[in-house]
Amino acid sequence: MTLDELRIAIAEHPSNAWAKEAGYEPLYAASAASRIAIISQAPGRKGQETGIPWNDASGARLRSWLDVSDDEFYDPDLFALVPMDFYFPGKGKNGDLPPRADFAPRWHPVLFGQLPNIRLTILVGSYAQRHYLADRAKATLTATVMSYRDYLPDTVPLVHPSPLNVGWHLKNPWFESDVIPDLRPLVRSALRD
Repeated sequence: MTLDELRIAIAEHPSNAWAKEAGYEPLYAASAASRIAIISQAPGRKGQETGIPWNDASGARLRSWLDVSDDEFYDPDLFALVPMDFYFPGKGKNGDLPPRADFAPRWHPVLFGQLPNIRLTILVGSYAQRHYLADRAKATLTATVMSYRDYLPDTVPLVHPSPLNVGWHLKNPWFESDVIPDLRPLVRSALRD
């Protein structure tokens, strides 16, 4: 299945009929040339409505952490932007609802089977980390991110860059002082080589 065929298959799948009815397309970006995969939770409302992944304050902060321009970030030959669910899940009591548990197991293997050039995988948030690290993930997101060196050089776990996580950042200053300076050269190397 090609990437174009995959997008059609996702949009036409019965489990996504509600999204098709709402006029939503599956929101992800990738090409066979993609070098860095950013795997995250699910599109935000603004991203889903505009059709542009990470089109919000969280995306701006993530690009700052990676030290990449908007043009680089949105170039699918450089970055595969792949959430755990390709549709905005809706709002819950404490933020966005979680991605559907069956979505990534169904579609990610097919998608990543078409991305042979991924050199670095960045796992943003606990849903991506639990799925992709499985028993290698630590007991909490904080512990997993704090242990980021255990997953190098091909995988980096990150906290979600949401502005709502200000409390987490205040309690964990090591993230900005340790993780981000180690992340940036990995990103540059993956994009350059």
